[in-house]
Amino acid sequence: MTDLADAFVRLHARLAPVPLTPEIVLHQADEPIGLWELTEGQFRSEQPPPFWAFAWAGGQGLARYVLDNPSVVAGRRVLDVACGSGLVGIAAALSGAASVRAVDIDPLSIAAVSVNAAANGVTVTADLADILDGPADADVVLAGDVFYSQAFATRMFGFLRRARKAGADAYAGDPGRAFRPGAAGTEVASYEVPTTMALESVTTKQTSVWRLP
Repeated sequence: MTDLADAFVRLHARLAPVPLTPEIVLHQADEPIGLWELTEGQFRSEQPPPFWAFAWAGGQGLARYVLDNPSVVAGRRVLDVACGSGLVGIAAALSGAASVRAVDIDPLSIAAVSVNAAANGVTVTADLADILDGPADADVVLAGDVFYSQAFATRMFGFLRRARKAGADAYAGDPGRAFRPGAAGTEVASYEVPTTMALESVTTKQTSVWRLP
């Protein structure tokens, strides 16, 4: 299915710069509803919206932080968890990470990471897996816009906390989602991130990057 999924991504999402990180280009959809309907067929995902087709605000903020602070990832093994388009992992690769692994449960996300990494001239290993109940196996864990539901936020925060206890650094980009844990850590950066009315019902989202304690 890989070649077919790659072709689907290229057909339904056009390559364009990311608003907050214009040095990165991604295959992005113009609007979510039509693409959501398309993914109800052969490419139906367990995740209702096509997360891989948009540069979500939390991911943009985290990617900007990594690009502006390359020492966070330089020479280190990086994990981009619930990676969506692969934006954050690509930012890490561009910033000198020793290796970047991007993980998601959506096959189309894995395809998107592959074509997006190639478009930016970097190497990102993309894996289709649910790893939230296991170890991180990384030096740095990056999570962009992952607190959008109670159940997922709870699992993700537990994973990030375990990664920290095992010695990894962990960062989360979040635009004020309802389920961001109160103990998310130290805010290390804040950005006004351009977005669209179709995605967020606003044109900008105040987005923070948090370093877990």
